[in-house]
Amino acid sequence: MESSGLPPLPEEGSDNHPSAFSSIPDRPATKTSAEKYSPLEWSGYFDQEDDVAILGSNDVFHLYMAGSQGPVVFCLHGGGYSGLSFALAASEIKEKTRVVAMDLRGHGKSSTDNDLDLSVETLCNDVVVVLKTLYGDSPPAIVLVGHSMGGSVAVHVAIKKVIPSLAGLIVVDVVEGTAMASLIHMQKILSNRMQHFHAIEKAIEWSVKGGSLRNIESARVSVPPTLKYDDAKKCYTYRTRLEETEQYWKGWYEGLSEKFLSCPVPKLLLLAGTDRLDRTLTIGQMQGKFQMVVVRHTGHAIQEDVPDEFASLVLNFISRNRLGPHGVEIPGLRRPSQQS
Repeated sequence: MESSGLPPLPEEGSDNHPSAFSSIPDRPATKTSAEKYSPLEWSGYFDQEDDVAILGSNDVFHLYMAGSQGPVVFCLHGGGYSGLSFALAASEIKEKTRVVAMDLRGHGKSSTDNDLDLSVETLCNDVVVVLKTLYGDSPPAIVLVGHSMGGSVAVHVAIKKVIPSLAGLIVVDVVEGTAMASLIHMQKILSNRMQHFHAIEKAIEWSVKGGSLRNIESARVSVPPTLKYDDAKKCYTYRTRLEETEQYWKGWYEGLSEKFLSCPVPKLLLLAGTDRLDRTLTIGQMQGKFQMVVVRHTGHAIQEDVPDEFASLVLNFISRNRLGPHGVEIPGLRRPSQQS
């Protein structure tokens, strides 16, 4: 019989022909859930933390600070977040300029006589008095950055014109029209959240798997300060009782578009996805009154989900508008000779 030219089949029990699966490398050990969602320290991102005590009151506001030169990027977080919402972005921004992130009243490590007074007037006054306490009568150039509720606070601070060195305003993912329309759903959204966690790691895991945050590293540093331990229930609950502050929600956003356009400094609006502008902002954008960037593939917390892109947008805004005494030089960025 003519040979087929095929090699003979190995004899049963032969060790000369190892299995085809033997070349597959061992699967790397997977992290446990507790390891994957373990908390991270603020010190990996900011240079220092500090408490600012307000004279004539029992109010103490907690700050995270980084950087040593250039204008101050002063960050205001959204409702239910904390200053560490800006941690990952701050670690990059601080290479070119200074960063300060504040825990607003009723949030994070700040403590006040009335943590439930989240009226925009009170929050605005808190920011102004903290800036005054930090820098006195000679503040450096300041760029206010506000996310969501913090964006409203930033606008209200800017329009007061009480910060002589205010150089720029960046509002992150808040538009009056859509914000006002969403308020009727807020209590349901808050009540549908998981309310109790037996461990901080579980809260971090829930924030990512539930979709509120998309960046695990950011969640590991930003979620812990949004929680407090309830000794009676033997579990962690939310530090900020947002559901009890409904009376102030409308005031955060009502008239926000007109106020934003009236702020007498360069302005940048960052939006997640294709959030529609209301009529006032649409007209303002057509008139070139502010810069707008739609950041794709991110959730509501742009600064957490895509911190690298967020940091680049902030630094580019500062550089293009020559903010601060000497501006911020970004290699490869061509700055216009005039800013309209």
